[in-house]
Parts: sequence; structure tokens; C-alpha cells
Amino acid sequence: MTEHLLVTLKTLTAAERDPDRLVLLTGGTVVTMDPSLGTVERADVLLRGDRIAEVGRGLTAANAVVIDVSGSIVAPGFVDTHRHAWQAQMRRTIPDVDDLVGYLQSTLVRVAPLYEPHDMYVGTRLAALTALDGGITTMLDFSHNSRTREHSDAAITGLLDAGIRGVHASMSPHFGDWDQQWPHDLARLRSAYFSTDDQLLTLRLAALATPEIAGARLAYGHDLARVAADLDIGVSLDAVFGAVASEAIVRWERDGLLGPHIESIHSTALSADAWSAMRDTGVTVSLAPTSDTQIGLEDAVPPVDEALEHGIRPGLSVDVEVALASDMFTQMRTLLAVQRMRAVHAVHGTHDEPVRITTRDVLDFATLSGARTLRLDDATGSITPGKHADLIVVDAEDLNTMPLHDPIGTLVLGADRGNITSVWVAGRVRKWAGRLVGVDLDDLRAQVHDSVDSITERLTRDHGHMGASAHDRTKHVRSRRRT
Repeated sequence: MTEHLLVTLKTLTAAERDPDRLVLLTGGTVVTMDPSLGTVERADVLLRGDRIAEVGRGLTAANAVVIDVSGSIVAPGFVDTHRHAWQAQMRRTIPDVDDLVGYLQSTLVRVAPLYEPHDMYVGTRLAALTALDGGITTMLDFSHNSRTREHSDAAITGLLDAGIRGVHASMSPHFGDWDQQWPHDLARLRSAYFSTDDQLLTLRLAALATPEIAGARLAYGHDLARVAADLDIGVSLDAVFGAVASEAIVRWERDGLLGPHIESIHSTALSADAWSAMRDTGVTVSLAPTSDTQIGLEDAVPPVDEALEHGIRPGLSVDVEVALASDMFTQMRTLLAVQRMRAVHAVHGTHDEPVRITTRDVLDFATLSGARTLRLDDATGSITPGKHADLIVVDAEDLNTMPLHDPIGTLVLGADRGNITSVWVAGRVRKWAGRLVGVDLDDLRAQVHDSVDSITERLTRDHGHMGASAHDRTKHVRSRRRT
């Protein structure tokens, strides 16, 4: 890092103590993702404290820290609407996993029960820091390994220490021993960590759509809906796919259990009636493009066309790093390619025109629509005056991004994490000059490897052990999928 950049970083971090601090980013191509503002070339963005104060050309502000971002794209931070962050230190342990049952058996049956609270902390913090490094400023952590209160506390602390805008979606484990503290422990978490709505972290209840995978206690219904309503928190539902989930969605609509507070994750191979129920009640949808296609969830097709047909603009998610890529660029490109392939294939041999999505669509899914999916669009997702200053600066003069003809096309098709020079969350710089700020990578690396070694030692000690109920449950899931 050059001396000039080092001095600027010190000035920025010192100024963070002032709630009215001013930072002026000048001369960039600003992709606001705000429909009323659009994309502004040679523009400035003024930050005041944790907020975006103004967007335009020729802005001035006395006593502001001025940062020249000419030759760069300024864009909203990405929003990851669903990731199982605790698994991060076990990345790519099953890169060629064939189906959902393979993932369940290898990760949730064998490895998850071996996690101690510190392993939860290490994995969650690693995932959050990786997200920040790749321009993801908001991440929903579907934390489904909360075996004790301490496991939950550790996962939340991992998000806090990373400095990301985080959503802790709490769920008990699928399999193995645990303290039976969920879901009533959510009240303690709400009081201890989520006392106000105007903070970086928010809380949601996490559950599964149906009992097929892990039994009735994790399946959404009247009891869990009542818990969420009493705490006034949203609900994120995983494994929403297939005929059984479709029937459940229609039933939930009839019973008054759906609404804008519900996030439907995956949503593959759902019936038209289920999509209509979600549309009519305001349910949001999180797509997992690489998870559906690579692991082969239900029909393996991310249902972007079905969502759009019903007026639902989805968010995007990474899902499981044990088998998939960690970044939002991969999710955008995968979905774009899959949808456009399907569009052309559907009309091949006819005179009909294919209905294709665009690079702007997938960037919207990764930003503003992603924020809307988590009901955070009042706070983040676009560079809009009044919103929190969650944004990224991308070098548009790098080898793989120059010359800049189309900034949205460059973000979606040309850029990668290495082109992101700075990342800001609520006006605080989290990445600067291409490096994470305030992160001791050597210490993090040591913690990650120590955690892996400890988990591996426990796995070796307990090798071959799998409870009969877990084995029967995963066997049942595979049998149901085949039929």
C-alpha cells in the first residue's frame, strides 16, 4: 500500500468516530441501481456519517475527506440472501457432491455435530470476511447448527467482529445432540443482540419448508409462525422445493401464515398455485443459482422465469461453500447463462422470440432486489440519498475491466473480487486498496486451520458413527426424490 493510500486510510478510520464525518468520492461512474437516478458518469457520492447524503456531479463539501475514484465504478454492495456461514472452514470438502442427500450425510450428519462454539465463530467470521472481500456488504447467515446457546452467541459474534451488515437466521441442527434450546432461545437473542432495528445486525427465524428432511420440529407451521410473530421478526424458509412444499405453501396461505415477512429459499419445481400464493401474500424469493444447478436440487433449474412471471424479483444467494463458489459474481453469471439458455431453448425451431433477462436484471437481483428479499431495502441495496452507505468501488482500468463501455456489463461479466478496491458498510471502510481493513490474516489463517484440525480429529475419533434416525431420514429423502 502506498504512503498516500496509507495516510488516507488513517484519516478515514480516525474520522469514523465522528457521526457527521464527510467523505466525498469523486469522478467515478456511479451505478446507483436506484430507478430514479440510474447510472451517472463522472459523478460524485457524498457520505455523511453512515449515510449517503448526495449523488451528482460537481459536489463539494467543506472538511470532507476527498477520494478520487475516477476510472472506477461505484456500485451498491451486493446482498447475499442465504448462506450457511458456519461451514466456511470446510470449504470445497465435497466439490463433486451429487445430490441433497450427499450433502446431508457428509456435512449435516457427520461434520455438523462435531462443531464447538469456537468453530461456529471461526466459520461465520471467515464467511463474512470473504463476503466483504468480494463486495458483499449484506449477508443472511442461515445458521442451522445452533446446538447450544453458546453456538448461537458465537455465530452472532462472528458477524459482529467481521463488520458486515448481517442477518442471523437461527435454526437448530438437523441431526445429532443439542440442548433443545431452540426456538425459545430466540427471545434471549433478540434482547441481547437485536435491541434496535437501526443496527448492522438483524434477527430472523430459520426453518425448513416441510418435515421430509429432518422431521416435524424444523418444519414451518403454526407454532413457529407464532414464535416469529411474538418477536416481530421475519422467517427464512430453506428447502422450499417440489410437490410437498407446493402443497404446504397453498396450505399456509389458507391458514394465514404467509406474508412479506417470509423468505422462500430455492423455490424450485413449485406449482403454479404455490407461486400465486407467494405472489398474492408478498412472500420474497431467494434463488441459489449454483446450488440448484450443481448439486441438482429438485429439477436443478433456478426458477427465475417463474418468479418474474408472478411479479417477484428475487434475490441471489451463495448457499453452501462446502460445494460451491463463495462470490456473487459467480451467482450472477450462472443465473444469466442458465436463464438465457432456457429462453432460447424454449423457442428453438419456432418463430417466437426468446424472453431473455439482462445483465441489469441480475445486478438488480444481487443488490436492490436482494435487499428487498430480506426486507432491508429501506436501508441498503442502492446508492440512494438517505440510505446507509453500503457500496463498493471497482477498478474499471484493470486488465480484465478496461476499457469501460458498459458499467453494468462490466460488473456482471468482467469484474471479480480482485478488482474491488474498497468496500464500505454503513460509511465505514471495510476494504481499502484491495485489502481488508483491520484483519490480521495470519491470525485468521491460524484459527481456520486450528479449527479444521480439531474438527478432523473429532471426525476421525467418531468415524463411522451415524445415528439410526439420521441415517433413516437421509435414506427417506433420497427415496422420495427418486419417486
